[in-house]
Amino acid sequence: MAKNRWKLKQIADEKSVLALSDSLNISNALAKLLIQRGITNFFEAKSYFRPSLDSLHDPFLMDGMHEASIRVINAITNNEKICVYGDYDVDGTCSASLMFLFLQELGARVETYIPNRLTEGYGMSIQSIDLLKDRKINLIISVDCGITAVEEINYADQFGLDTIICDHHQPKEILPKAYAILDPIKPGCNYPFKYLSGAGVAFKLASAVGARIGKKNMAMKYLDLVALAGAADIVPLVDENRIFVKEGLELINRNPRPGIEALIKCAKMEPGNLSAGQIVFTIAPRINAVGRLGDANRAVELFTTFDSNKAIELAQVLENENIKRRVIDEATFSHAIDLVETCVNFDSDFGIVLHDNDWHPGVIGIVASRLVEKFNRPSVMLTTIDGVAKGSARSIPGFNIYEALQSCEDLLLQFGGHEAAAGLAIEIENLESFRDRFNEILRKNMSTKDVTPELAIDSKLSFSEISPKFVRILEQFAPFGPGNMRPVFLSENVSLVYTPKIVGTNHLVTCFKQNGNDKVFDAIGFNLGAFAESIDKDKNLVDIVYTIESITKEGKSYPQIRIKDIDVKEMNSDF
Repeated sequence: MAKNRWKLKQIADEKSVLALSDSLNISNALAKLLIQRGITNFFEAKSYFRPSLDSLHDPFLMDGMHEASIRVINAITNNEKICVYGDYDVDGTCSASLMFLFLQELGARVETYIPNRLTEGYGMSIQSIDLLKDRKINLIISVDCGITAVEEINYADQFGLDTIICDHHQPKEILPKAYAILDPIKPGCNYPFKYLSGAGVAFKLASAVGARIGKKNMAMKYLDLVALAGAADIVPLVDENRIFVKEGLELINRNPRPGIEALIKCAKMEPGNLSAGQIVFTIAPRINAVGRLGDANRAVELFTTFDSNKAIELAQVLENENIKRRVIDEATFSHAIDLVETCVNFDSDFGIVLHDNDWHPGVIGIVASRLVEKFNRPSVMLTTIDGVAKGSARSIPGFNIYEALQSCEDLLLQFGGHEAAAGLAIEIENLESFRDRFNEILRKNMSTKDVTPELAIDSKLSFSEISPKFVRILEQFAPFGPGNMRPVFLSENVSLVYTPKIVGTNHLVTCFKQNGNDKVFDAIGFNLGAFAESIDKDKNLVDIVYTIESITKEGKSYPQIRIKDIDVKEMNSDF
C-alpha cells in the first residue's frame, strides 16, 4: 500500500502539447512538463532553459530604492560609518557578506554585525542599537531582517541613526521609521517579483548603487552568495530567483571564492558540479550550524576572506560545529518523538506544540521541520530562554502558519516569518492557552485528509519514453527547488528484475523493467526499506512514483530512478 495520497496533475489540451512538442522538437512528455510550468511557446522555453541576466527587473522599481541608493552613496562620499546588520542563517550571512564586500570595494567604512542567537535572539535589539551607537555608526543597513523591528529602529531613529531595511519577510501593520524600506511584499511596493530572498533584496540595492555611479554590473560578482542564500532559504526558483541561482551556481562551479571552495572540500564534495539540492542538504547545514550553536560571524568571515588558508581553517570550524549540531539534533528529535507519542492526541489535535526547558534553541527549528516530515502536521517547538518560551513553527503545504500565529497574537510576545515557517516567543503561563488556540485554528482549517501527505505527480510515463535525449533535456530543467521541483512521474505495471535489498539505514535498492521492454533501470528509495518485505518479484507488479536523476559510473552517465512511493499489486490483478 502506498504511503501517500497520489494526485496526478491535470494537463492542458492535447493540441497545446503537440504544438509545443513540434515547436521544440521534444517528446510529448517533456512538452507536458513545460506547459505545467507555464511555458507554452518557443520564446518562453528559451527564457526557461537559458535564463539571462538581461531579464532581471530594474532595481529602481522597488519602492524606496531611490532613497536607499542615494543614502548609501552619500554615506560613502561623506566617509560615514556603515554597519551591515544581518541574520544568523545562510540567507542572513550571505546577505551581510555580499553587502560588506560590495561597500568595501567602493571604499566605504563598513563593518558587519550578526546577533548571537543564544544571547540576543533573532533580529535587531535595543542592546545592539546601543552598541552600534557607541561605535559611532551613522548608517545601519539591515539585511534579511528589520521589517518587524519597529521598536528597535524607532529607537535608533531617536539618536539620528539612519536605517535602510533590506528584507523579504512579512511586515506588520505598523512599519519601522526607517530611512528607507526595501521589501518586495511591503504594502504599496509594486516590484514585479515578490519572492526574493534577503540576499536578493541586498543584491538589488547593490545593483542600484552600482547603476547610480556608472558601475551597472559591479554587483554581478556576488551572485554566488545570492545563489547560496536563495537555494538554502527555499524561495521559489522562478523568475529572478531562477536566474540568480543558475548564474550563481555557474560562478561557483567555474571560479568559487575561497570560502565556498573550502566548504566544498570540507564536505568532501566534487568541485565544479554543485547543484541547488546539494546546497540545501550539504552546504547550508554547515553554514547554519555556526549560527545555531552561537557565533555566525564565522560564516561571514569565511565568505569575505580572500586567504585560502584562512578559508580552510574557518570551513573546518563550520564542519566541526555541524557535527556537534547533528548530535544535539538527534537527541532533541528523539525526545520530541517521545513527547508526541505520550502527550499528543491526534484524534483531537491536528498540530504539535512541544516545550522543554532544556532544548538547545539552535536546533529546534530543524526538529520542528523533522516533525512535520514525520507526522505531516504543523509543528511548534519551544524552549525556555530567560524565562520565556521561544522557538520555531513549521507548516505543511497549504496551511499558512503565519496567519495561524496572527490569530494567536494576543497570547504571543512576538512572532514573525512567512507561510511555511515562523519564529515566536510566549510567556510560559500562556503555553496551554496557545496550544488550545493553535489546535482550534487547525481544526477549523484542516481535515483528516490533510494529515495524509499528498504526493503530486506531474505525469504518467512509460519506460519506453526514457531515452538519453529525454534525460539530457530533463536535467536542463534545473536548478530545481520550490516552484520548479524536479518532475515526478508515475509508471504503472512495473516488474522487478531482482528481489529488492535494503542498504544503509533503511534504503530500498532494486532494478525495474516494464511490459517486457528491454530497458532496465536501477532504482533507490530512501527510507523505503519497509517495502522490501511486501514485494515478491515473482508474484507482484508495482506502480511507482519517482524522479529521474543522472548518476556517473566509471566516467559514464546513467539515469537512476529515485523512488518516492510504491503501490504493490498481484500479477493476476486486473489493471
